[in-house]
Amino acid sequence: MKHRVSLVATAERDLYEIHLYVESNDSPARADNLLDGLERAVATLEEMPERGHFPPELDRIGIREYREIHFKPYRILYAIRGDSVVVHCVLDGRRDMQTLLEERLLR
Repeated sequence: MKHRVSLVATAERDLYEIHLYVESNDSPARADNLLDGLERAVATLEEMPERGHFPPELDRIGIREYREIHFKPYRILYAIRGDSVVVHCVLDGRRDMQTLLEERLLR
């Protein structure tokens, strides 16, 4: 079964900010390639979104509403709602994930 994948506004902003950062600190070509890879990773959620695992920072406190897949070093966090997948954030896994997740998902 194919799922419809959508991104909330903050996830779209995450992608924009990642692209902008890489573009200004590396090169436009690398930024474009990274964005393409992240968008392809998101698109794979159309098929078998259940393959993602529960983020350990949330699983430890009993929250199993969200799953994640990786496009290293980025973590793509999403929720499955029936036949839809909603991407909530795209975060750099090298950052303090506990704090980021509390700020972004547990408000």
